Amino acid sequence: MDAASSDTSQVMPGSFADLAEQVSPAVVNITTTSVVSQPTGGPAFPEGSPFADLFREFGMPGGPGAPEGMPAPGNPQRSNALGSGFVISGDGFIVTNNHVIEGADQIEIEFYSGETLPAEVVGTDPNTDVALLKVSSEEPIPFVNFGNSDSARVGDWVLALGNPLGQGFSASSGIVSARNRELSGTYDDYLQTDAAINRGNSGGPLFNLQGEVIGVNTAILSPNGGSIGIGFSMASNVVSQVVEQLQEFGETRRGWLGVMIQDVTPEMSEAMGLNVTGGAMITDVPEGPARDAGLQTGDVITGFAGTDVEDTRGLVRRVAEAPAGETSQIVVMRDGDELTLDVTLGRRETAQNGASEAPDANEPSESDVLGMTVTVLTPEMAAELGAPGDATGLVITGIDPEGPAAEKGLAAGDIITDVNQQSVTSVADLNARIDEATDAGRRSVLVLIRRGGEPLFVALPLVDAAPAE
Repeated sequence: MDAASSDTSQVMPGSFADLAEQVSPAVVNITTTSVVSQPTGGPAFPEGSPFADLFREFGMPGGPGAPEGMPAPGNPQRSNALGSGFVISGDGFIVTNNHVIEGADQIEIEFYSGETLPAEVVGTDPNTDVALLKVSSEEPIPFVNFGNSDSARVGDWVLALGNPLGQGFSASSGIVSARNRELSGTYDDYLQTDAAINRGNSGGPLFNLQGEVIGVNTAILSPNGGSIGIGFSMASNVVSQVVEQLQEFGETRRGWLGVMIQDVTPEMSEAMGLNVTGGAMITDVPEGPARDAGLQTGDVITGFAGTDVEDTRGLVRRVAEAPAGETSQIVVMRDGDELTLDVTLGRRETAQNGASEAPDANEPSESDVLGMTVTVLTPEMAAELGAPGDATGLVITGIDPEGPAAEKGLAAGDIITDVNQQSVTSVADLNARIDEATDAGRRSVLVLIRRGGEPLFVALPLVDAAPAE
């Protein structure tokens, strides 16, 4: 092959200096300020405890007998946090991570030149951890463009810029280590890189050698909080679509099909006599766009809007990328025949808000199943457990020390959000997933829990399991 025609992203550069000089003016440091409650400064003990008297005697901060001038517990104080971002237009739109600015009262943008400007939040999308900010400036602001993250290949050179550990503008280089990484969200599509990414890099850009943003640095895998060469950047093709909707509407408006689905395994395909190697099987069709279009339980979706469907995750992402209200063609296998149906998509955010209404009055408030006691998550419980106010699922309120849940390390306070890759918002949902797994001859169910905000998959055995009463 002619060297001149080869992909330049695969050629090791002699230096990244020209690239860094080119894109640095569009990269920003972000400082957020928020008001938080001041910690008490010492351990808490039940009222009347002798330990409480002891600490009062020796003057814990803010307690009876404390030295004069010591702050009282609970008084609000201002807290600062740092992150990174990048400008995507000359009129001052800036992309960063949602977790960088979440809960902030004030946001200040520092540019490469040293100039600082206040920013306002245009919109956020917690599902992809993307936030869009806006600053006002009389002069055009240097900006960078999104590239095509689908064209990034494992081994391509990349450059990460940001504000690691509050050290200011900093560059690190590496390669694309892997593609299509999934962490915890429905719409995840991460590029993995070994470019050094640390705390403070969140929201910063990952550039290819053409100076295009192909990822937004979001997370690292590390046992000690520092970079060990495993960083994750949300793919630009996901981010750019979210940003377009935030710019236009101030919120996301994802397409919604309205089905419950599961992956089609080779064993399932053989048992059903299907000549397909992938697809998404419909397990339920509640009231919504799919039912209106004539889709049925047992249909296997093999194509959507002109693209093949390999699995459930691919279908969910493809539908979410389609505009709400758009009519798309769906190809399904039904009783050995291939059918093409037209479906007009709904809006996922509206459907989710409707699904989060109060549970049925006949729904049991608390039930025992698989060695644990569960109850429906309420907004009050979510607040106590540090989960978002609109979170849905089941809360574990008790554990049988000799049951399968205890054996697998589950604990009270864990929030069950999915079972066998399907969301559960009621005990009836949990029973249905257990019944489906039992009928399918499975020995366990795959449970996704949230513990302290972090996701964790656990396989719970179904031996001698009985549905919750």
